[in-house]
Amino acid sequence: MNASRSVGSASGALKKIFSRRQSFAAGALIIAAGGLISKSLGAAYRIPLTGILGSEGMGIYQMVYPLYCILLTLSASGIAAGVARLVASGVPGAERAAFRLYAAIGAAGAAAMFALARPLASAQGEPAVELCCKMLAPAVLFASVISVARGYFQGKGNMLPTAFTEICEQLVKVLAGVALALRFEGDVRLATASALLAVTVGEGVSALFAAVLYRGESARRHPLYMERAAGYGQLLRYTVPVTLAAMAVPASQLAESVVAVNILRSFSADATALYGIFSGCAQALVNLPVSLAYGLAAASVPKISPSAAAGDTASARRRALRVLFVTLALSAPCALGLFVFAPLAAELIFSSLSAEHASLLVRLVRIMAVNAVTLSLVQSASACLIALGMPAKAAIAQWATCILRVALTAVLIKYVTFSADGAAIAANIAYFVAAALDVWYIMRVGGAYEDCFDRLRHGRGRPQHGGGTGA
Repeated sequence: MNASRSVGSASGALKKIFSRRQSFAAGALIIAAGGLISKSLGAAYRIPLTGILGSEGMGIYQMVYPLYCILLTLSASGIAAGVARLVASGVPGAERAAFRLYAAIGAAGAAAMFALARPLASAQGEPAVELCCKMLAPAVLFASVISVARGYFQGKGNMLPTAFTEICEQLVKVLAGVALALRFEGDVRLATASALLAVTVGEGVSALFAAVLYRGESARRHPLYMERAAGYGQLLRYTVPVTLAAMAVPASQLAESVVAVNILRSFSADATALYGIFSGCAQALVNLPVSLAYGLAAASVPKISPSAAAGDTASARRRALRVLFVTLALSAPCALGLFVFAPLAAELIFSSLSAEHASLLVRLVRIMAVNAVTLSLVQSASACLIALGMPAKAAIAQWATCILRVALTAVLIKYVTFSADGAAIAANIAYFVAAALDVWYIMRVGGAYEDCFDRLRHGRGRPQHGGGTGA
């Protein structure tokens, strides 16, 4: 009886913890901590994974991810921010409509990835890609469930479930990935496919936890009557533009994986390995500090959305600009750290690489260190545009830079013969353009741009009107 009471009280305590909303700073810190732990686990995972799979296996691993990310974006990536915006604005039943709609879309995405496995393997000239795609396909469905639950909690100002499910997902992936890859060590095709199966397992376990947390929250509310769920049209109005914006990056990566690997083959017989170092190793290191800024992006939506929904666009935009300034202050030192400590990071995390490949990795990380700033700004600015009710602006900026990135990759690799360096430089230019466009949209629309210059002209804070003090 006492044991039963202890379990019940522990369960009640956990429910209370996971149902508590936080302030903006606390929420951003929780998301940032969760993202940092998750990314750190992912970076640490690369050490044994690279040792087991080698450069070739890592190249195959990364060749599968762009298609997965596109389908994941279609079925999951726009959901969290869109649902958070609707929930924060007080739209009833938004998450219930999202669960029904995106469970169906996620299932369709999983089926599409399974069907496209062979054509993608043929296009990339790598037969091992087919099995890898099939192992990863179910993860698309699980990710949809996770995203709806995360969006609901974020809209309520509670960032703990997002951080918890991120860490859970990564931890299961790491443990299962190492175990499965070791089981098939020596067979690059099976070892890589098994490591990707671990991603599916991690997503599945995380989806189960997310569903349990949501059920506990909905049961705790005990509504007197069932609220009418938001219409699909209202839901899609926010999620579709966000999805289109989020699709740009994986779409460019998919096109880049085809363009870069095929062009690199004209310079080197080691093309798959070179692309693996660029995309699987260098990009992974650059993305690690970007995860710190993710907390600001996620926490900004429920803080900015109510002001925007109430028509107080001036206040909403001022909050958005503050988020961007904090993002810049946080990401700039990270970019410097990446540049300075690139050799140490390469030695610690990717010690199994040959001297030649390790030298290339250091060079690529130093070239792309600036992406720690531009990617963080794109992430935060896109979230602010969604909160401001302008997700289409983020989509326009992302797609413009997607086309630019692929075109520049082809030019810099093929005609300047920079090899993998060309792809890194192309990514730098593309993300800078995306960040500049997003920030310009936020500053320009609704007079915030003019207000900023007005402040600079007066050399003080808000201009004085009628002798009163600025609010």
